[in-house]
Amino acid sequence: MFITRKHLSRRAVLRGLGASVALPFLEAMVPAGVRAQAAVTTPRLGFFYFPHGAILLANDDRWSPAAAGKDFELSPILQPFAPFKSKVNIVSGLRNKPAESPDPHGITPGTWLRCVAPGAPDGGTTADQIAAAHIGQSTTFPSIEVAAEGKPGPAGVAGSGFGDTISFRTPTQPLPMEYNPRKLFYKLFGKGDNDEERKQIIAETGSILDFTLDRAASLRRELGARDRTTLASYLDSVREVERRVQKMKEQDLSALDLPEPPLGEQADFRGQQRMMFDLIALAFQGNLTRVANYMMAAEGSMKAYTHLGISEAFHPLSHHGEDPTKLEQLQRLQTYHCEIFAEFMQKLDAMEEADGTVLDNSLLLFGSNMSNSDMHDNAPLPAVVAGGGSGRCKTGQHLRYAADTPHANLLLTMLVRAGVPVESFGDSSGDFAEI
Repeated sequence: MFITRKHLSRRAVLRGLGASVALPFLEAMVPAGVRAQAAVTTPRLGFFYFPHGAILLANDDRWSPAAAGKDFELSPILQPFAPFKSKVNIVSGLRNKPAESPDPHGITPGTWLRCVAPGAPDGGTTADQIAAAHIGQSTTFPSIEVAAEGKPGPAGVAGSGFGDTISFRTPTQPLPMEYNPRKLFYKLFGKGDNDEERKQIIAETGSILDFTLDRAASLRRELGARDRTTLASYLDSVREVERRVQKMKEQDLSALDLPEPPLGEQADFRGQQRMMFDLIALAFQGNLTRVANYMMAAEGSMKAYTHLGISEAFHPLSHHGEDPTKLEQLQRLQTYHCEIFAEFMQKLDAMEEADGTVLDNSLLLFGSNMSNSDMHDNAPLPAVVAGGGSGRCKTGQHLRYAADTPHANLLLTMLVRAGVPVESFGDSSGDFAEI
């Protein structure tokens, strides 16, 4: 227990001309005499999607650990999670039957968090939006939807958006994924009634933090030593992201009438992927949102991961035909996706707050809605669940379920652990007591 002299609102912000910066969790936000762990009770939920499945062949499984339970060794692709082995669950054996279709890339993203086929008479709101309606209303943004790649995937069923989003607010209302980091930064930190106003204000005033320095200095004088350190670290992180956003602005080619880009990595795709992770981390730390969705690459992506020494574009490479050379390259690519997600976990785990870290107080799904990309299979799906869910989840396990166990069971479990009052979801048959 700790006592604070001043009680600061959990929704307090630093305000300046044309800008407002949300604050991370500070001890001063806990009323005197109240235990710290009471301050963070509802876990944040995150859904991180990568396309084109994983190497999960019947005769060559490079994703799944060999042993189940707590005494397991990480597979080659999952090695980046070694520092967080005690804070993740690897979940095997899941199937998303409603995602099976003759048009796999056209509906695969949009059915991952839905577990209901397009056009089904009942259901269809995605798990993230069900959560946002219950745990996101106390934050500035009930949910945020972002992507690393702007070029849309296949249009999906009748142009319904199933191919280029993972989030549906209603069964028929897909939510667009924001792929421009500058726009997302303005949205999260800029003042104004809409995105265009925020963009204009920041363009006129310059740095967001420069216009909150007076208030930040005043607040520091009111805080204890630990809070001052937390605040300084958080503002430094915002400043660094802002610097990168401004640099990106200098390279903005959006006003030009450009032809279709050639195959290959464009405008530092690796930096784009990491930037979106950094913005989500700041949004979580500042309590701007409690629900985040991220498409780490587009369905049918034609990006070539040249920084990994891979010249062939992602989608063609995913149709490997069990060619050893292609499988080796695909393993490198999938391991890289695990690496940048592990970097994101590291950032969250370094953000201290009541009774743990932001990672401890989050529940994050990292996975795909496809298994063997060469065959467009939807079972067994690759899935990693990270974070302690504010103490509500068991971790450090490889959970191997019977073949064809509904993927919806995992999503139902996440909703239940987040305190969302649901008894079923999609084609679920029950939640997982093991998590």
